[in-house]
Amino acid sequence: MKTLTVDLPGRGYDIRIGAGLLARAGELCRGALPNASRLFVVTDSHVGPLYLGRVLPALKAAGFETAVSEIPAGEHSKSPAMLARLWEEMMAFGLTRTDAVAALGGGVVGDLAGFAAATILRGVDFIQIPTTLLAQVDSSVGGKVAVDLQHGKNLAGAFWQPRLVLMDPDTLETLDEGTFSDGMAEVIKYGCIADRDFFDFLTAHPSRGGVMGEIERVLYTCCDIKRRVVMEDERDTGLRMILNFGHTIGHAFELAGHYETWTHGQAVAAGMSWAARLGERLKVTPPGTAEELQGLLSAFRLPLDIPCGGETMAEAVGVDKKGKGDEITVILLSRIGAAAPTRMKKAELLSRLKQLREEERT
Repeated sequence: MKTLTVDLPGRGYDIRIGAGLLARAGELCRGALPNASRLFVVTDSHVGPLYLGRVLPALKAAGFETAVSEIPAGEHSKSPAMLARLWEEMMAFGLTRTDAVAALGGGVVGDLAGFAAATILRGVDFIQIPTTLLAQVDSSVGGKVAVDLQHGKNLAGAFWQPRLVLMDPDTLETLDEGTFSDGMAEVIKYGCIADRDFFDFLTAHPSRGGVMGEIERVLYTCCDIKRRVVMEDERDTGLRMILNFGHTIGHAFELAGHYETWTHGQAVAAGMSWAARLGERLKVTPPGTAEELQGLLSAFRLPLDIPCGGETMAEAVGVDKKGKGDEITVILLSRIGAAAPTRMKKAELLSRLKQLREEERT
């Protein structure tokens, strides 16, 4: 088992990484929650049948009284209505402020369960047990929890750090190819923004089998990069913005598909491709960077572009949380392995993207 510590004043926690850790969920959760008697487990209709049978006996053996809420799998469950349902179920279970919530699943489950934990009884502890690659390398670490609104993703949320992140790479064996590739978008992102050697390692292992052969190294590297960023900028006011490389444009792509046609990872992949091209156009990013990045994205069957109209792009940029007034911080690359947050007018960003789109059509 590998351990990383997110060292935040009064809110520190461990990230535990290791094959077979689901079977040890009880002892590890008990170590993080010595005073909790009840644990409210949130999972979804895909993950529950696969892993509840392994996790619940371990939790009960550690002395936890448990209740389970199984939500429908998919982004549509990350809604205010589902959040309200969890609140009521938690109260019916008798949850108290010394008890806790556990999220067993992917990013939707983690975001939703974490926001419910952050807000029920003005905040109770929670545990992240991510089961997808995207959740393990990204959304389970750092304390961002949220639900979606009609105007966009993650617009109602909070910063609420978990007490423990428990990731078992064995759960990745059950992912379909699309879901695994989805997570690889975020894996590739970390190499782009912070670690050229890691990017080169991924380039040398351009397949699911290659990555899975070194999966604990992959998880550790990604989580280590993210925890260092979070420790320096927990509230996303400075350095942490670099984790959004590809996301500003990617959110527009998700919106263009009504959050159903394109997955988060697909949208981020196309967003990174566009951000690299934009960086080259602005002379922030060295020529050839976009081509190199696109080669790695293509190896994992991730899209380099997604159809998106100008109005949709403007709508997404308008509600982007990195925006202030009529300006926005766009994350570009000064090179592969180093991010370059770039402040610009929203109108200029939209104009530049329109130009790139028009050039592509000619």
